[in-house]
Amino acid sequence: MKVKMNLIDRAMEYFSPVRAAKRLCARTYLAVAGGYEGGDRTRRGLAGTKINIGDADSNILKDIKTLRGHSSDLIRNNPMAVGAISTNCTNVVGTGIMFHSRLDGDILGLSEEEADIQETQIEREWHLFATSTECDITRTQNFNGIVNLAFRSVLEKGDTFVNLPFLARNGLSPYELRMQIIEGERVCNKDYVHDTPTLIAGVEKTREGAAKAYHVLNMHPGSYRQMQKKQEWQVIPVYGKNSGRKNILHIYNPQRPGQTRGIPYLAPVIESLYQLGRYTHSELMAAVLSSMMTFFLKSERGSSIDLIPDINSSVSGASDPALNYQTNDLELGYGTAVGLPVGTSIDTTTPGRPNQAFDPFFTAIVRQIAVGLELPFEVLIKHFTASYSASQAAMLDAYRTFTVRRKWLTEMLCMPVFEAFMEEAILKGRIYAPGFFGDPLIRQAYLGAEWTGPAKAHINPLIEVNASKEKIDMGLSTLQAETALYGGDWEQNHKQSVREYKRRKADGLITEKVSNAEKQDMSPDRADAEEG
Repeated sequence: MKVKMNLIDRAMEYFSPVRAAKRLCARTYLAVAGGYEGGDRTRRGLAGTKINIGDADSNILKDIKTLRGHSSDLIRNNPMAVGAISTNCTNVVGTGIMFHSRLDGDILGLSEEEADIQETQIEREWHLFATSTECDITRTQNFNGIVNLAFRSVLEKGDTFVNLPFLARNGLSPYELRMQIIEGERVCNKDYVHDTPTLIAGVEKTREGAAKAYHVLNMHPGSYRQMQKKQEWQVIPVYGKNSGRKNILHIYNPQRPGQTRGIPYLAPVIESLYQLGRYTHSELMAAVLSSMMTFFLKSERGSSIDLIPDINSSVSGASDPALNYQTNDLELGYGTAVGLPVGTSIDTTTPGRPNQAFDPFFTAIVRQIAVGLELPFEVLIKHFTASYSASQAAMLDAYRTFTVRRKWLTEMLCMPVFEAFMEEAILKGRIYAPGFFGDPLIRQAYLGAEWTGPAKAHINPLIEVNASKEKIDMGLSTLQAETALYGGDWEQNHKQSVREYKRRKADGLITEKVSNAEKQDMSPDRADAEEG
């Protein structure tokens, strides 16, 4: 890199050439010391770029309100945005995340049969709690509905909160544990005070940076009821003072150390989605206008043409259409004939729609959006036109992404709720778990769980089934693991298969086949020889 001499260098060169040479050498060394072109501020390609060096909260919180607003607007009005959110919800949660109890029998000192009995009892009690709308404080959704809504809220707003109060009320469920979803905007500093080192965006922290309490507004900041109801805040501690249980859950996926609040899923591609939406609407409007066929008829005598209504009927005493013709009366239509006055003409153009370059350009932009959303292009637009191997690769890549997000969701939401449920069930005597509150290791053994989501998508089920069979035969997988990939439960399938087999055999639909060796053992000669 060539270093140019400035005014100081020239002055120093005149009075002290030796010092000027040393100065120029030092400047040259500093200019070439950096090894990254991206760190060179003199490069034209980096001119105009915005560099904002700050911690996570400094870079996020000042833009979080705008990001949430754009994200919600796109989800309401942009097909690509709502499709990305719905695709995640369908594949991560789908019809529900199923719970399977997995006790550690070795730590608990239980035999395999005893562990099975205990697991069945826990699953029955959980089913009683999770399938009832009583678990929702608003009595509108069951557990899986709340999980789906919470996940959708995290994608749209960046984070959400789930309050876990106890509320006794008349109902079919014996449990008092409730779940209440709180939108992220409702968590803000009490009385809208400025952030401090220990109070940031409604999150009260300890000096070590751990969340201590959340300030929850009694309404949404953008609610129309602001003028009808006084704004009040409730400070909810994260942990109970005496019990130590979690009172409220903060569901978000931090991407930087020290990050207090989450960012919307669509944040990196907001501008691309807006621009692509505008471009699509413009092309659609151009195509509609080009499809309209309108005839412009010019009269040499300047008289009104009968093909259109008399445009001078509202003008008193008007006799010549050319005198009172209004240009804003022209409107394109389907098969419309419009008369023109004398001296007026129109040039016709050849329709250029549909635009042949639209689809390649649209596809190129959507591919970039898909990368930003960590979704394969084919899965994002639900269009599989490539080869079998390419489509399968896209579905496998998407499945890995959905599996990671489902694992995160179960750890952030499902497991804490299950732990609170187990505490209440044991205290009420509905589940017998000695040592649960005394030994953390025993507590963890009782809390063993497996959460399975929607089935893995398959293009050719026969190939996938044969692959599963080979993995089981080689010991690389199990019946339980492979059944879970198809969205089933092997324990339930096995019990049902046994019942069906016994019924079919009892009704004569299944006959036992006797091998040749067994036939020889049952032959009369062999029987007589054995008796002799």
